[in-house]
Amino acid sequence: MRIATFNINGIKARLPRLIEWLEETQPDVACLQEIKTSDETFPVKDMEAAGYGAIWHGQKGFNGVAILARGETPVEVRRGLDGEAEDEHSRYIEADVRGVRVASIYLPNGNPVPGPKFDYKLRWMQRLRARAAEIWAEEVPAVLAGDYNVIPYDRDVFSVAAMADDALMQPESRTAYRALTGDGWTDALASRHPAGGVWTYWDYQAAAWPRNAGFRIDHLLLSPVAADRLVEAQVDKETRGREKASDHAPVWIELVN
Repeated sequence: MRIATFNINGIKARLPRLIEWLEETQPDVACLQEIKTSDETFPVKDMEAAGYGAIWHGQKGFNGVAILARGETPVEVRRGLDGEAEDEHSRYIEADVRGVRVASIYLPNGNPVPGPKFDYKLRWMQRLRARAAEIWAEEVPAVLAGDYNVIPYDRDVFSVAAMADDALMQPESRTAYRALTGDGWTDALASRHPAGGVWTYWDYQAAAWPRNAGFRIDHLLLSPVAADRLVEAQVDKETRGREKASDHAPVWIELVN
């Protein structure tokens, strides 16, 4: 079972690239972030034509997450996180697909630091951890996939100095991320590439892609049952180099059935 995460950076703008990637790689589940479209304008017909059922939590022009499943419609479990009723951002959706609990996550960026956006990021991470604990208690195979906007370790960035002041690398961000892995969730990509140097994001600016000046912020965290089934974790790096591509590359895992 192949489960992927892909920050598409605007599903309408990148629709040809998304369909192309789905047809070429045929993931069983694809978690999308930054779809940047309202619920009413999500291109569900295009997903169905590509062979995928879909659920989504949209927001016009910003944020937005979705889960696609090949040949079926994901069974929605939850949209949004508890703990902050006034939060109207569309950043979390969760579903069951073929016996696996899957969440698509778009964590707040948090810049500038310090400030209210960074405070919101940290509160959101606390809320995610609370939901992760509830899923953990169900003892189901689970995958928390998405753009976490956190660079976990120095080995996950092309230049520590270049990102030192960014919210993605602040000690508080890293501590919150490591709290999840400390709770027992397995960082799939890190487990297969412990030396680091594997990027999932390259900025559009400063020739980041041709210089390979990237970093790793797209993660799939696995519950113990899912981690026991993990056989591979990789990045579809080539996708980032295509015309009108997202600034993220898809990341995927393979689980044995």
